[in-house]
Amino acid sequence: MNTPVKAVVFDLDGTLVDSMPMVLRAYAHALEPFVPPMSPHDLFLRLGAPPERTFAEMLAGPTEVAVAMQRLVEYSSSHWHHIQAFQGMHDVLRDLRAAARRTAIWTGRDRRSTEAIMREHRLEAWVEELVCGDDLPSHKPDPAGLSAVLDRLGARPHEVFFAGDADVDVLAGHAIGVRTVLIRHGRPVADDVLRRAWRVVETPTDAYALLRQAVGSVV
Repeated sequence: MNTPVKAVVFDLDGTLVDSMPMVLRAYAHALEPFVPPMSPHDLFLRLGAPPERTFAEMLAGPTEVAVAMQRLVEYSSSHWHHIQAFQGMHDVLRDLRAAARRTAIWTGRDRRSTEAIMREHRLEAWVEELVCGDDLPSHKPDPAGLSAVLDRLGARPHEVFFAGDADVDVLAGHAIGVRTVLIRHGRPVADDVLRRAWRVVETPTDAYALLRQAVGSVV
């Protein structure tokens, strides 16, 4: 049976904007004085919460967390120009609006930097609702943030698609029955995550095409 779609929710980093290379370099720079070098993949697996929470889980105490945060902010502030929109990002948001589907972002990124990215890429014109990593005490894969988005959109889980590039996106969506598209960016994904994803694609462009096709019917 086809299920009408009321809304599409997007993750931000790695889904709408190509910020992940810069983010990983910023985290590596922040952690450099305190932990042995980590691979980009291992760093990626640590993401999903605001950086203060991530650093608190990795470092010895508040002093190290404060220094790491300062290093992260300084690096990020001088490398904003490296964050680019993925090809077709504005087009898919415009097409969803034309199809009378509501759109939202649920990100683990903090609100301050999220809003800066949204202003830079003119996302406020297309995105109706926003829940950030520091808006709630929990973070991905806890689905509380996604539930909050659905409440604001006035949509039930089976009326929504969610697109993200992290395992925690899939786990959160699956936990409350939201069909989740995983953008894998060529990385290996565990079988238990693959089973919970509604669809798996390689790139954001692939996800945008799939969402266009899926709006109005389940494919």
